[in-house]
Amino acid sequence: MSGGTDAVRAPIQAPPRRLGAAFLRDPLLAGVLLAILAACLGLVTLSPAPYLVNAVGQLAAFAILAVSLDLVWGYLGILSLGHGLFFAIGGYVCAMHLLAHAFSVTGVAPDFVQFMGWKSLPAYWFGLTSAPYALFLALALAAAVAFVFGFASFRSRVNGVYFSIISQALVYVAMLLMFRNDTGLGGNNGMTGFPLLFGYPMGSPGVVTGLAVAALLALAAVLVGTRALVAGRIGRRMLACRDDETRLRTLGHSTTRLKLGVWCLSATLAALAGVLYVPQVGIINPRVLAPDLSIEIAVWVAVGGMGRLGGAVIGAVAVNALKFWLSAAMPEAWPFVLSGLVLLVVLGLPNGLLDLATLRLRPTWFRAGIGP
Repeated sequence: MSGGTDAVRAPIQAPPRRLGAAFLRDPLLAGVLLAILAACLGLVTLSPAPYLVNAVGQLAAFAILAVSLDLVWGYLGILSLGHGLFFAIGGYVCAMHLLAHAFSVTGVAPDFVQFMGWKSLPAYWFGLTSAPYALFLALALAAAVAFVFGFASFRSRVNGVYFSIISQALVYVAMLLMFRNDTGLGGNNGMTGFPLLFGYPMGSPGVVTGLAVAALLALAAVLVGTRALVAGRIGRRMLACRDDETRLRTLGHSTTRLKLGVWCLSATLAALAGVLYVPQVGIINPRVLAPDLSIEIAVWVAVGGMGRLGGAVIGAVAVNALKFWLSAAMPEAWPFVLSGLVLLVVLGLPNGLLDLATLRLRPTWFRAGIGP
């Protein structure tokens, strides 16, 4: 699933200039937005079971994460296998805010603070009782880390599989760091036990529904914003950079600035997904930085169809819904199912589930005349 492989690129036409025309030309994305709005109305009016509401909220957070990767992989040709790092940054900062707020209200120190024998929170937790500040810090920190890594990579013209390997090494180093107990971030046990959200008991039906609806609305806003980006002049440059970066650079355009800007935006969206995810699952630990999560994100995008924002959402929802079901029914089967999905996409559905809509079901070797 290399970023430079032509076979797995979704056929993308030149983006129209007006956003309204862009949505009319992309019925898949319009349908996804309508489904999101319908889900919001259903959660508010039908009051489904809390576990189902929570699952919908988690799927919405994962969909934002998939869109963030599709923005750089599907439209720029940059395959990141380290997007779990930015997701974790948002999640950890959100967890820090929840624990700091609970500490200020209840006076009960978090478990890891008691375990370490500290009398107060570390100094760098200052100000995290404020939700707006915590949100700003999560997004800004993710953008800053992405800028440093992206600037060093893109200025040195590190591309293709080399960029993918380096990005996965980065997330692995971060995982090893977060396993240390003296980081003040929970160590290998992570952070959990979030009793309050904005003063309301965590886990109450109103909070669970509110988190899910917030995640769905955030997903809709992300889809509208990213579609506006790729439908304009920047989007055309992104496609040109993906297809022939050397020619675009020869024409006088700075591909380094273009890639760096979109890369930082992608990291910010991934951090937003982490912020929305942690309150819904109630825990975060270094496992979220494991390389296999970052690989799974790429599988979501590939299954849904690269270069189609709506396809990324469908891939994330479909794969994770299957994972939720198998985790309860046959947890040991999931790694084999995931491997099968990768083989299916690579060999039979190079444009993901989008190929099903065009009835392009025969494997690539058959279409090429190699098979029987």
